[in-house]
Amino acid sequence: MDKRLRIVFMGTPEFAVPSLRALIGIGENVIAIVTQPDKPRGRGKKLTPPPVREAALKHNIPVFQPEKIKDETFITAIRNFSPDVIAVVAYGKILPKTILDIPPKGCINVHASLLPKYRGAAPINWAIINGEKETGITTMLLDEGMDTGDMLLTEKVEIRDDDTASSLYDRLKYIGADLLIKTIKGIKSETIRPIPQDDSQATYAPMLKKEDGRIDWTMKAEEIKNLIRGSNPWPGAYTRWDGKQIKIFKAEVEAGVKEEPGTVINISTEGIFVATGKGILLIKELQPENKNRMTASEFIKGYRIVKGQIFD
Repeated sequence: MDKRLRIVFMGTPEFAVPSLRALIGIGENVIAIVTQPDKPRGRGKKLTPPPVREAALKHNIPVFQPEKIKDETFITAIRNFSPDVIAVVAYGKILPKTILDIPPKGCINVHASLLPKYRGAAPINWAIINGEKETGITTMLLDEGMDTGDMLLTEKVEIRDDDTASSLYDRLKYIGADLLIKTIKGIKSETIRPIPQDDSQATYAPMLKKEDGRIDWTMKAEEIKNLIRGSNPWPGAYTRWDGKQIKIFKAEVEAGVKEEPGTVINISTEGIFVATGKGILLIKELQPENKNRMTASEFIKGYRIVKGQIFD
C-alpha cells in the first residue's frame, strides 16, 4: 500500500523551488503543480515562466497556470486529482474556500515569519526594515484570512547585521523547505497539533511600494540603514542629489555631531558621510540614476560631490 500523501504543490517564485524539490526528493507523490501565468520580463518584455514552472518541467508533473484562481474549470481539475494535502509556498494569491475545502488534511502554507508577526506579502523585508533581530519560518493551515490559520511548526532564524532582504530570502527558502518536509512527516504520523494564533499579537507586512524606499534623512542612521537593507534589491532605498535619484545599497552607521539631516559632512576613501536625525550614515555603495551600481569611492571620482551638499 502506498503510504505517500497525494500532494498538489502551489508556488511561484524562486523561494518556492527548494520546497518543491525537497518534496520530490524524498519521494512524496506530487501529483500536480500550480503556479502563476508566464509574465513579460526584461526590456524585450519576453514572456517568461515563473521559477516553479521551470523546476516542474524537469519532473513530468502536470502544471496548471490559471489566470483566475476562482476559475471553475481549474478548481474542478484540482478536485479530480483528489489530493490529501495542498502545499502552498509563496503562490501569490489568497485561495478561495472552494480550494481550501478540497484536501482532507488541509492546505499547508510555508510563511517566512514567526506568526502571528508579519502576516502578509513582504515579511522578510519588513522584519529587516523594522530592526528585528530574529525571524523564521512558520508552517500553518490556510483559512480564508491573510495568514491567520492555525500554526503547525516554527523555526527561528537570526537576522544578521549585514543581512539584506535578498540574503535573508536565500537562507529562509531552504529552511522553509526543511520545515515543510518535517510538517508533511508530522501530518503522516499524526504527531502535529495545530495551534491557534494569538490575533492580539499580529503585525502586518504589506507588499512594498516604490515610495516605501524613499529615505527620510530625519530618521536615525540605524533606521535608514535598516531601510537600505530591507529594500535591497527592490524597491531600493533612494534619495535625490543634484536633481537626480540616487539609490543606496550599502551603508554603515557612525557617531557624529548634530548637523542638518541629509547634509554631506565628509568625503573620504571610506565613503560619503551624511548627517541624519541621529548619527551619521556612511554610504559605501550606491547607484546613480540610469547608471550601474558602484562603490562610493568610484562615485566620488566620477561625480562632483562636495561637503555641505544636501541629499533630498
